[in-house]
Amino acid sequence: MDARFLFSCALAIMTLPAAAEDRVSPPAVRLPPELARVLADYEAGWRAGDGAALARLFDEDGFVLPNGDPPIQGRAAIQRYYQSAGSPLVLRAFSFATDGSVGYILGGFSKQEGQPDTGKFTLTLRKTNDGRWLIMSDMDNPNRRPQ
Repeated sequence: MDARFLFSCALAIMTLPAAAEDRVSPPAVRLPPELARVLADYEAGWRAGDGAALARLFDEDGFVLPNGDPPIQGRAAIQRYYQSAGSPLVLRAFSFATDGSVGYILGGFSKQEGQPDTGKFTLTLRKTNDGRWLIMSDMDNPNRRPQ
């Protein structure tokens, strides 16, 4: 084989992104109580399979942006979509910010406390007039690519 070809192959392999299991997730950050409530209520609603409770966490015109499916908009549609919830879920934040009435939380999720993240999420938030943070959009995807 041509040495240049072998060198090119070796260089290509060395520059490939690391496998997902070789990457380290960002460390968790502590959220202010009003944002921590969003994640705690989301976990509780998901574990209970309570689509209505999950939908109440969203702005009336909020979106779920699921991996592999079209956007879901509005509380009624979100409630129907989340009726299939009901499994273990642990959420942790690794970044957040707020500015006036808008904010976001970036984080990871797993099925058990202390386990490596199996996926990541981003929540964009809107603060209501009564000071409660609601989800405007929820997007998540797994850490592993489909086989």
